[in-house]
Amino acid sequence: MAIHELNKEQIRDWSLEQKDRWWLDNVFRGDMPQLTLRSAATGMILGGVLSLTNLYIGAKTGWTLGVGITSVILAFALFKVFAKSGMANEFTVLENNAMQSIATAAGYMTSPMISSLAALMLIQNQLVPLWQTMAWIIALAILGVLFAFPFKRRFINDEQQPFPEGRAAGVVMDSLHHGDPVSGMLKAKLLIIFSGLAALVKFCQSETITSALSRVFGWFLHIPEFLDEWLYRLMGWTPTIQGTPVTSLTLRPELDLPMLGAGGLMGIRVGVSLLLGAAVNYALLAPFAIEAGEIVPNARGTIGFREITFWSLWCGVAMMTVASLIAFFAKPDIILGAFRKMFNGKKREQYGASNSTEHVQTEEDYYRQRTNQQGAAVPSDQIRTSEDHYRQMMKAEAGVLDNIELPLRVSLIGIPIIGALVVWMANSFFGVHPFFAALAVVLVFFFSLIAINSTGLTAITPIGAMGKLTQLTYGVLAPGDKSTNLVTAGITGEVASHSANLLMDIKPGYMLGAKPRQQAMGHVLGVIAGAILSVPVFYLVFIRDGNTNLTTDQVFAADAVKMQNELNFGEGNPMPAATVWRSVADVLAEGVSNIPVSARWAALAGIIIGIVFEVARMGTKNRFPLSAVGIGLGFIIPFNTCLTMFLGSFIFWIFEKRAESPDNTISQVVKDNQEPICAGLIAGGALMGIVVQVVEVFFLS
Repeated sequence: MAIHELNKEQIRDWSLEQKDRWWLDNVFRGDMPQLTLRSAATGMILGGVLSLTNLYIGAKTGWTLGVGITSVILAFALFKVFAKSGMANEFTVLENNAMQSIATAAGYMTSPMISSLAALMLIQNQLVPLWQTMAWIIALAILGVLFAFPFKRRFINDEQQPFPEGRAAGVVMDSLHHGDPVSGMLKAKLLIIFSGLAALVKFCQSETITSALSRVFGWFLHIPEFLDEWLYRLMGWTPTIQGTPVTSLTLRPELDLPMLGAGGLMGIRVGVSLLLGAAVNYALLAPFAIEAGEIVPNARGTIGFREITFWSLWCGVAMMTVASLIAFFAKPDIILGAFRKMFNGKKREQYGASNSTEHVQTEEDYYRQRTNQQGAAVPSDQIRTSEDHYRQMMKAEAGVLDNIELPLRVSLIGIPIIGALVVWMANSFFGVHPFFAALAVVLVFFFSLIAINSTGLTAITPIGAMGKLTQLTYGVLAPGDKSTNLVTAGITGEVASHSANLLMDIKPGYMLGAKPRQQAMGHVLGVIAGAILSVPVFYLVFIRDGNTNLTTDQVFAADAVKMQNELNFGEGNPMPAATVWRSVADVLAEGVSNIPVSARWAALAGIIIGIVFEVARMGTKNRFPLSAVGIGLGFIIPFNTCLTMFLGSFIFWIFEKRAESPDNTISQVVKDNQEPICAGLIAGGALMGIVVQVVEVFFLS
């Protein structure tokens, strides 16, 4: 079944009520099985396993991989085998969707352990007990779910933001479960072909694996991750800008097919914005800041991505923050309308109390919308002026929405309760003053907005950037208190991350006609599964004390040297995210004055640019060619990643333009199948990336 979606004009011009009516009529699948016992069990098992692999990936890179598409493919294949053997029926598409919500939530549960909590352990020179870590990350994740749903109708129902990774998951599920027609089979084949290509490239990029295979077979193909290394070896020197090597500035081409696919999904506007922001930052501003001594070398005397982003992230975060807030407050009626609906549940019934002429006009619009005949004459038998009938129609529509949406009262009641629990934990577990913890919970609202907006446009959730903004705030409010600095940053960053990730999961459900309430319930199940499996493994693998029980007082009284050994940091597990979080806390311990003056001026410039670009976007009804959020992200992530995502968006934009010619069959095929091609690149590369990490850690390390 083809996915039904609104076109750009409908998204721009239709009201939220029109969009909801259209979705109910054209997309919603009613009571198709969704959150079943088997989908819940499959999601919890797959999510738990994938969360373990994210521990290793995060320890090496500081990043965590989205596991939604990977889990979708694995679950589909698993139940295909079960169905052929007569052991079970195949998954429904909505069961698979509920499963991926659970698995994705579980996969992201590792983030605090490789960032804020690990940094906190190093600073405090003591281990956080296992049960406290588990309770803490579960509470933050559930708070993120509660913060997400008040934003759901704005970002998904109204603005129809792409949420590229979630959209890719939706396309993958539709292709897998509805591939019988010729077009569906083509999508499925393209998905498999490009998944295989991305997986093969990712496999051949592992130096550890290809070296091991070369020793066995005498030779094995190795594909370099960066495409400029051979050129620099041939020349015998590396180009520089203002005396800094381009490799240190991340100004190099990278062969990363999953990021190429992500760029294809995010579109040319965001792709160009990312490249522009990254080019300005890494090719212009950073070299001059390094030469002027504003960006200083690390302890090893070198400058790289971490040192540059500590200077540049202030501009990027400021730009993203102000743009997101302007966009949000420009449409306050959506959030306020949701609150009005809660306190006045009979509002829809009041439509029936007006005069019949208003009913006729509304019914005419409704008929044109359903038949996609805007401006057409409406047959007289389709015009229903009965107040009783119209009232019944509006009641029925409200009833369907009430059954599928998570009631707003859940967030209104749950946020204060879980928020108070988080404040108590922060004080009891980590010694954070209740006022500072409560303020962090309040800041989550704004940071969730920023994170959701970024994730909705690019599939990138800037957890680190949000954390750094909080660290800056508490560098002013609580100077010198490193524990407060890290714990509050963990609250805002992790809760905002779970809010954005939940809406990323909701996006494919919206595309496929699922009940978001059940996906929210599934997300909570995934949170529990991920915590139960990943936290004990983290303590077993990354925290070592010989044969000593980690729960003894002897371990908690460890000195700094012993603590460094117990956290098992080193060349194999550098924990880059934790290192950055700790470094920022160390710098801010003496106050904001430690941030370079030039970075403060850059932040002011970011605020101005964010205001101008966002106002221009709204004034042109989204026709403005640049995205302030995209440009801001270009200051935070490496140039090579931005370049790859831009190339993905540019390649598919070229195919789209060439497809306008009726004679260009290949371009038309690529344009019509852009989602499965991009989804295949993401799925194949992500799945093989997990396999490679596991092989390197367990078998070849």
